[in-house]
Amino acid sequence: MSPLLKVSSIETLYFDRIYALFGVSLEVEERQIFAVLGPNGAGKTTLLKTVAGLLKDQPKKGVIEFAGHRIERRPPEKVANLGIVYVPEDRGLFRELTVAENLELGLWGRRDDGVQEDLEFVFGMFPILKERGKQQAETLSGGEQQMLALGRAMLRRPRLLMLDEPSLGLAPQVAKAVFEALLTISRRGTTILLVEQNARLALKVAHHGAILEAGRIVLQGTPKDLEANEDVREVYLGIGAADTVSPRGSAGPATRRRAGAAPQGVRSLAPRLVE
Repeated sequence: MSPLLKVSSIETLYFDRIYALFGVSLEVEERQIFAVLGPNGAGKTTLLKTVAGLLKDQPKKGVIEFAGHRIERRPPEKVANLGIVYVPEDRGLFRELTVAENLELGLWGRRDDGVQEDLEFVFGMFPILKERGKQQAETLSGGEQQMLALGRAMLRRPRLLMLDEPSLGLAPQVAKAVFEALLTISRRGTTILLVEQNARLALKVAHHGAILEAGRIVLQGTPKDLEANEDVREVYLGIGAADTVSPRGSAGPATRRRAGAAPQGVRSLAPRLVE
């Protein structure tokens, strides 16, 4: 069975001279949640934008295939029309519009019979959106805004949902609720490409994952594979011989150390874990 999304050796540049991605390759299977982890500046957002067609004339090299069709360097509207929906880190809401109006924009252009069913699905995941229908989006809490962004995205009926840091700025319990919603979305049949710094949350829901460091994939595997790697446990999960996670969930120095390059030893393990 062919993957829904196949990224092969892509290289993305800014200003035609600054490399943001170097030979990145990954495959996302249908109905899978694929998590891309890594520190700030690793190129995670650039990866999503490259797939979505939001970076003009990028990637400079490499191939991106979606459902068997090449899509690299296509205009973003054509990529979106194929069923790829991107939710950016800032959630992309129209903040001056109400919750209901934002959701209506998610339904723009739809004339099918599934509109009511999809609305009920969204309100079933996030009942607060129905209660806050007349409230302006900018007055919602961060968690409620993320729920609105996810709800609006699902009204587009995506085949591939790409999320950039959905837990950013959220309280732990709210972030947990958002990630539980991702499991619900996945079970409904939507494939998810998830960019996230919170490795603990991401690996709890993911079927497969990759670590991106300084524009390169340095490790791939199942959550079990990644969690078993000593460097991943120390740098991303905060678990090591001299560094454990406190009962309150705060990580020790190793987790706060966001190295710009791959942790020592990680790169050499990549071939063994790549599937």
